[in-house]
Amino acid sequence: MNTRSTRSTVKFLQPFSLREHSGVLPAGDYEIVVEEELLQDMNFLGYRKSATYLIVDGKGRTEMREISGNDLEAALRRDRAAGDDRQNCKVAITPQEDLK
Repeated sequence: MNTRSTRSTVKFLQPFSLREHSGVLPAGDYEIVVEEELLQDMNFLGYRKSATYLIVDGKGRTEMREISGNDLEAALRRDRAAGDDRQNCKVAITPQEDLK
C-alpha cells in the first residue's frame, strides 16, 4: 500500500496534556507528522489518514508519540482559550508540507 507523510508545526503557549498520554508537556513548538494511505480501487486519487504523531524532544531523546487528531485539536483549543483569556493570543499552526 502506498503511503505519504506530511509535517507541520504547532505552537503551545502554555503547558499542556493529551488524554492518551500521562504527564504535562511544556509550552513550545511541536512537530506533527500525519501519515496517510492511498485509497485503492478508486476512480480518483484519495488518501485516508492512518496515523498522527507528536514529536517530543526531551531528556536527551526524541519520542514519536501516536495521538488522535481529535485530541490534538482539543489541546490546541484549550491552549488558545487560555491564551485568549490571558493575553488575547492565538495558537499558530504552520502549513503542512509534503515529504518526499
